[in-house]
Amino acid sequence: MWPAIWIAWTAAFAVAEGIALANKRDNDTLSENVRRLFRTRTSKAGRAIFAVGWFGFSAWFAIHILTETM
Repeated sequence: MWPAIWIAWTAAFAVAEGIALANKRDNDTLSENVRRLFRTRTSKAGRAIFAVGWFGFSAWFAIHILTETM
């Protein structure tokens, strides 16, 4: 059951992101919304918070997948 849910979620995201990329409107892709949320274009603090969060999550996820812990 869970693999089907993850596949459906991934497919729904891919469709939504594909539509957002195709229509060329501002502020509708995931990247644009993340930039706006963290104010990466105007705030050094926002850039730093995003970077720490991204690298922290990436490190945790790599360890989680490779060692099957946490």
